[in-house]
Amino acid sequence: MRQLHPWHSGVKFTCTYRPMAVRSAFAASPDWWTRRVGGRRGLPPLCPGMHLKGCGSGGCLRAQITSAMSSAAGPDLAEAPEERCFLSTAEAAALERELLEDYCFGRQQLVEWCGHASAVAVTKVFPLPALSRKQRTVLVVCGPEQNGAVGLVCARHLRVFEYEPTIFYPTRSLDPLHRDLTTQCEKMDIPFLSYLPTEVQLINDAYRLVVDAVLGPSVELGEVGGPCTRALATLKLLSIPLVSLDIPSGWDPETGSHAEDGLRPDVLVSLAAPKRCAGRFSGRHHFVAGRFVPDDVRRKFALRLPGYTGTDCIAAL
Repeated sequence: MRQLHPWHSGVKFTCTYRPMAVRSAFAASPDWWTRRVGGRRGLPPLCPGMHLKGCGSGGCLRAQITSAMSSAAGPDLAEAPEERCFLSTAEAAALERELLEDYCFGRQQLVEWCGHASAVAVTKVFPLPALSRKQRTVLVVCGPEQNGAVGLVCARHLRVFEYEPTIFYPTRSLDPLHRDLTTQCEKMDIPFLSYLPTEVQLINDAYRLVVDAVLGPSVELGEVGGPCTRALATLKLLSIPLVSLDIPSGWDPETGSHAEDGLRPDVLVSLAAPKRCAGRFSGRHHFVAGRFVPDDVRRKFALRLPGYTGTDCIAAL
């Protein structure tokens, strides 16, 4: 007989280990711990072979524990936000800040995960065995902010996956991370275009698809300068498939304004979680690349997203 560590202040139980597990009221429902109480996860699972004492009825005991937990959690438990699929710009920034500050992930880690997952999404929609040698060409257009860094990583992984990426990076960032990622691409013999042809048909003929990594949800078009603006104007006229990373560049991240007269991607890869403007996406494929987001963070932001299959780093929405 020993004292169990209390789950919540003031709630203590004793236990007896037995050779065979004793089925309590909880055991009748194997997935009981995934049920939400007021928007949060329910009670933690019991250790195998552990029998709780202190109440003759398992149902009574469960009611007492739930009551104690509700009291300890405070009045906001019943006011937890409803689950949703989309994040506002402020929520997306807060989620990233939590990963960087509370979980101590590095910015390069997050960029690497997102870039790798974006490349995997390309392989799902445009699988290499279905492409001829000429069709393996991919143009990756990168901006000077974080989305551009994700695009550089995406290009590198596409090269590893035996595609033939080319990068157009008109406004290069002085950020050390961007410089390092650029060096990696150069050393892997990924070509960089010095300019983007204004003759749209030349791009249509030279590439199988284009990856849009110009703007992220926290960057406005006016902040990145003329070369990126001209590049987006050209991308709008292309007839080959377009893959946008996180949000279609030029869209308002909250309302999706400019969706009709802006870029119309065939594929959208939402990074970490979809942003509100993704609700207006009408392309063929929408993926979320957020397997790296811990479960506790998903619950905190009340995200309802599809599960990931096996070892997949992306999930189709």
